[in-house]
Amino acid sequence: MNKQPRSRTTMLILLLALTLSAGAFLVWLYPMVMVKSEREATIRIPANATREMVKDSLDRYMGPDFAGKVMQLARLRNVKIENRHGSYVIPEGSNALAAMRKLTSGAQTPVRITVNGFRSLPLLIERISRKMEFPADSLENLLSDPIYMSQYGLTPEQALALFIDDTYEVYWTSSARETVDKIGETYRYFWSDSRKRQAEELGLTPADVMTIASITDEETNDEAEKGKIGRLYINRLQNNMRLQADPTVRFAIGDFTIQRITKADLKVESPYNTYLHHGLPPGPIRTTSYATLKKILRSEPHSYLYMCAKEDFSGTHNFASSYDEHLRNAARYQNALDQRGITR
Repeated sequence: MNKQPRSRTTMLILLLALTLSAGAFLVWLYPMVMVKSEREATIRIPANATREMVKDSLDRYMGPDFAGKVMQLARLRNVKIENRHGSYVIPEGSNALAAMRKLTSGAQTPVRITVNGFRSLPLLIERISRKMEFPADSLENLLSDPIYMSQYGLTPEQALALFIDDTYEVYWTSSARETVDKIGETYRYFWSDSRKRQAEELGLTPADVMTIASITDEETNDEAEKGKIGRLYINRLQNNMRLQADPTVRFAIGDFTIQRITKADLKVESPYNTYLHHGLPPGPIRTTSYATLKKILRSEPHSYLYMCAKEDFSGTHNFASSYDEHLRNAARYQNALDQRGITR
């Protein structure tokens, strides 16, 4: 007779226990799901990391409370988060559960390397290596290797040519070789057989065009002039004339802010000083763009052999086919510099 009431009591106790357990679970789960990260963070897990190292990174970029939740969830999932070697971006507004899944998935967030008008290979190497796991010297050694560079038809002195202005995506864990191989794919893609033929028709190699384009980009920001300037330098090469390009002197001196090149500057001994040496300098003086390369390859023939910055300081140039005409253009520009008191 008492079995039914006892069964009801037992059932009520079980329901109450389940309700309390569910409530406790929800209380525990709430902050894991509802508390959001206040900022975007990049968490890097190096090779041979420890759990404490991962926790320290999370503490630093996302706060101790959020970090603790992520680590707790990783333990519950029984995943060794420290073995997930890589770089992971945790977006702003992510909850701890999403962050844990990101970090334990092994699906790295690609690193974006933007190349845009770098005038120094050492600076470019430093900027790239700062974003990557590998040390700077591994990239420097690779780009200094004649055998490696020869696969692109380049010498170590022409290494800047390999880095056409663009944004490249690689994984943080990539080696220096894997990174340059990835960037080199773009170089090879640009220098298709048809573009190589265009260069050959101009009497140039792809490496030559890269160097001429780099000087052209330093001469002007005016897109309409770039093909004309590039063709002018080609004319000078074909006429066995020194390029006498002011940007190469600035590169040789190591100061691109100089507005007025002096006679002393023209005598600076450097293989890059095209006032002293015939032909092209050993390599590019900066990274260059697809647009400039295309403009030079498609440039219309003309007879110009000289150019000088316009006296209105518009950033454009006066072009001349004869030296006498060039001297008149140069005199106007020098007078304009004098009037503005520009001596350097």
